[in-house]
Amino acid sequence: MKKNTIIYWTTTSLFSAMMLFSASMYFTSPEVQSNFIKMGFHDAFRIELGLAKILGALVLLIPFFKGSIKEWAYAGFGITLISASILHASNGDPASMIVSPIIFLGILSVSHFFWKKRWQATV
Repeated sequence: MKKNTIIYWTTTSLFSAMMLFSASMYFTSPEVQSNFIKMGFHDAFRIELGLAKILGALVLLIPFFKGSIKEWAYAGFGITLISASILHASNGDPASMIVSPIIFLGILSVSHFFWKKRWQATV
């Protein structure tokens, strides 16, 4: 049981830290802002996505949130990461920008797997 908890918190903390860093860049980096515009997104989408990443990371990190709200956060992040990889591939970006969302999707999947294991053990 302790091993599952360690794996869960390690992957969840790593993933959430990456999402919080990414969200902060959405609000502070002019380069990120120009990349969103270059890809054809309205600036409001950058702000919306940044806020969603912050809220989602908090949902994953705060034990108070349970059940379906965590499931929605995991699903939202999964869709975001798959979409990011597809978008970078369609824009001809370097392989590192295509692969990195998939790597974080793997970390998210491990977090979800061990969250389910821990949650089912308490029900």
